[in-house]
Amino acid sequence: QVQLVESGGGLVQAGGSLRLSCATSERAFSNYGIGWFRQAPGKEREFVASTSWTGRRTEYSESVKGRVTLSRDSAKNTVYLEMNSLKPEDTAVYYCAASARVTLDYVPVGDYEYLYWGQGIQVTVSS
Repeated sequence: QVQLVESGGGLVQAGGSLRLSCATSERAFSNYGIGWFRQAPGKEREFVASTSWTGRRTEYSESVKGRVTLSRDSAKNTVYLEMNSLKPEDTAVYYCAASARVTLDYVPVGDYEYLYWGQGIQVTVSS
């Protein structure tokens, strides 16, 4: 079983920034790819960002590209999602997830490709 723990969410004004963290075990960090998804009220869960298992490739959704940066800290077994220039439409519950699709530089972007999910954390952007 892989445990993923998100932190760093909260309430921020439009234009502000937040950094979300996803902490996991060393074993999980080394053997799974970690990605971020979000789900707004009344909407389906959508892909936000993910990186290949090698860390060499990162993909972002068009809705966040240029405003969001995903990074990995192997010393802390943590994946970060730095979000800037936040908009009210970024309001959602954000989830990190672990994928076993660890083939070289492949970046899994479909939620069906992820086996384990964190509990989710709320991000609210006020206008």
